[in-house]
Formats: sequence, structure tokens, C-alpha cells
Amino acid sequence: MKLKLDFDPDLVGMLQAEIKAGEHAVTAAMKEAGADLKQAWRAQITGAGLGHRLPRTIRNRTYPQGKDSIDAAAFVWSKAPEILNAHDKGVLIRSKLGFYLAIPTEAAGKGRGGARLTPGEWERRRGMRLRFIYRRNGPSLLVAEKARINTRGTAVASRSKTGRGQVTAPIFLLVPQVKLRKRLDLARDAEKVAGSVPGLIVEKWKDEK
Repeated sequence: MKLKLDFDPDLVGMLQAEIKAGEHAVTAAMKEAGADLKQAWRAQITGAGLGHRLPRTIRNRTYPQGKDSIDAAAFVWSKAPEILNAHDKGVLIRSKLGFYLAIPTEAAGKGRGGARLTPGEWERRRGMRLRFIYRRNGPSLLVAEKARINTRGTAVASRSKTGRGQVTAPIFLLVPQVKLRKRLDLARDAEKVAGSVPGLIVEKWKDEK
């Protein structure tokens, strides 16, 4: 025995339109949620005083790309995950080879684009040798001798033949490890945006009607 089912063409059309509206609503909601989370993370990183380069590493993308789907998803990530994770978790940093970590002082100055200099880079750029000073209490030092401090507070080679104005300037503090304090709470923003998704879907769905 065969059964023949007849469907109302108008009803079928309405169902198809509703499915398309749902696909578009979910996709639009995930695009907005992804953009909101990217902006929230960037604002939090900037507000934590971590500069302006790290916030720009935050990216977002919606999948599937180029079409609507009821299963649409937003992906938000950083192009510098190790750095971001260190500030989000508050990790303990040690040298992989068991050496000291060199922490530049204000007198060290900056490299290109405001980057921190390593001791080797500092010596090449300044044309000066650094001397190691061991201290039992407190961090040991790498110092520049016969240097002068310019108007920017940076140690540079002194050209004085009399020794006037010359100083021995601490350029790097040497420590066995550094504990980064937790400065970010990325999960907080992610949870807040995730909680807004159902409302966004309903809002976008209503706009389709």
C-alpha cells in the first residue's frame, strides 16, 4: 500500500523562507558576537597598559565563510597567543638554558618600533661593552661604564676626554625568573559575549520578518 502525501506549496514556501531567515539570523548574530568579542579583548588589553601592538593581534572570523548557516560559528584569536596567555594566566618565566633573564632599565632605551633590546643588541647599537656586576642581595646588573645620560634618559657613549659627566649606568637587571602578574581576564569577556548570542539571534530573526 502506497501513501501519497500532498503538501501545500504555500506552506512549503513559508517553511523554506523561515529556514533561510534562521540561517541568516544565526550567521549575522555570530558575526556581531565575534566583532564584539574582538573589540572587548582589544579594549581590555589596551586598558591593562600592554601597549597598542598587542591589541592589534586580535582577529576574528565567521564560519562557514561566504554563506549563511544555522550552524554558523565565530572564531576569535590572537596572532601572539604566548604573550597574551602569559598576561591572562600570570605565568612564571624562566630562561630555557638556565641563564639570567635580562630586564632592561630606563637607561637601556628602546629598539625599533619601541621594542625592548637584548644585551647583545644594546652593545651593537651603542658601541659599548656591558660589564657584569654580581650582587648577593638583589638582582645582579649589566652596567655601561664611561657613559653619559642624554635628554631622553638613555645611556650613550661619552665623548668626554676629561671624564666630566661620565657615569656607570645600570642597563639591565639580571634575575633568574620573573613572575608576571595576571593583568587580563579574557574569559570574562568571552562569557559575556556568549551570553548575548541567543538575544542577538532573536533580534536578527525578527529583522528578517
